[in-house]
Amino acid sequence: MRARAHRGECAYWACIPSKTLLSPPEARFHAGRSAGLERPEQNWRALAAYRDEMIRHLDDTKQVEGYEGRGVAVYKGEARLAGPGRVEVGGETLETERIVVATGSDGRVPSIDGLEEAGYWTNREATTLTELPASVVVLGGGPVGIELGQFLRRFGVEVTLVESHDRLLSREDPAVSELIEARLRDDGVALRLGTRAAAVRREDGRRTVIFGDGEVSSEELLVAIGRAPRVSGIGLETVGIEADAAGIRVDERCRAADGVWAVGDVTGVMPFTHVGTYQSRIACADIAGEDVRADYRAIPRVVFSDPEIAAVGLTEEQAREQGLDVGVSHLDLASSIARPSTYETEPQGELGLVADRRGEVLVGAWAVAPLAGEWIHQAMLAIKAEIPLGVLRDTAAQFPTFSEAYREGVEKLGL
Repeated sequence: MRARAHRGECAYWACIPSKTLLSPPEARFHAGRSAGLERPEQNWRALAAYRDEMIRHLDDTKQVEGYEGRGVAVYKGEARLAGPGRVEVGGETLETERIVVATGSDGRVPSIDGLEEAGYWTNREATTLTELPASVVVLGGGPVGIELGQFLRRFGVEVTLVESHDRLLSREDPAVSELIEARLRDDGVALRLGTRAAAVRREDGRRTVIFGDGEVSSEELLVAIGRAPRVSGIGLETVGIEADAAGIRVDERCRAADGVWAVGDVTGVMPFTHVGTYQSRIACADIAGEDVRADYRAIPRVVFSDPEIAAVGLTEEQAREQGLDVGVSHLDLASSIARPSTYETEPQGELGLVADRRGEVLVGAWAVAPLAGEWIHQAMLAIKAEIPLGVLRDTAAQFPTFSEAYREGVEKLGL
């Protein structure tokens, strides 16, 4: 077996370092909202050192040794397909019956006058920074912009977050946007919504972002407007694959062409590590001759902000667009269940459910609340398994937990 080693984005510049950086300032703020506690001091140097340990100091030697110890030959270098069953890497041609393309994605960089000359960060620079800047402008109001913007602000950095849509997380329920926007403003993050950068200039060591109605200046500029699948220059045309800006199209078995599978961000299905892992299982099972099909109906989406944002399945708008007879419920957790008040002195959180009235099943859910990324999986299983609403009502969740909210939310659907 042979594999090409590529430093995965998640392990080195995305999920692992970002969540490592987010946790201490969140714990500090939780201490301030917990009875009998005061907020402790933050130690940036200690956090940065632990972050470096978590990302292995950007050294994948141990990973390579682990693969080789399992009998995998690892080739490092720029690789490309060279026709059916052929891969060129490091001046050598490898021949095989099956190829899996997992080239991942890069941060999208917009075409903005002066941006390249001014210089900017992507997630890579932001998650591996060694010195905290005095100020940052963040372009992009999606998960990366929200997480890194909140982290930097809670370490005392002046943060302005710019989003071209009129709300953050524009693909989620509007209530989700309202809740996280309020929290970020409480944290002191300046939001410029419905605003698009027209130009960037650099002078006196600062970047100035120019809009149609003004400008904002900062020490650093972080571009976080999404991901672009890595499809250029890898020889896809030699095996009959026509990729576009959305990535490599795959079928429900993750097949991209005869003898070629594609998994992860490069497919453009969903830019999540857990989706790449899921697709890898599908592709391997298909290669092994099993009868498998990918099902993306119940893939969770989590923003590790404070409070956490978690969603799964369809939004209310998407459900209506599909012609479903939609029922929705919104639940204020602090006034509905006991756990928020036992968790912190300023209880918070909301849960939203989207149901198919005719089928009497959940088709979507969202939560903006502490630990939402953990207990969203109850809704994930309900959607995946199409558990009847009657079964969800006939449950007895542990008291007091956030999971109790599901039964209350189902009752509020009135179905």
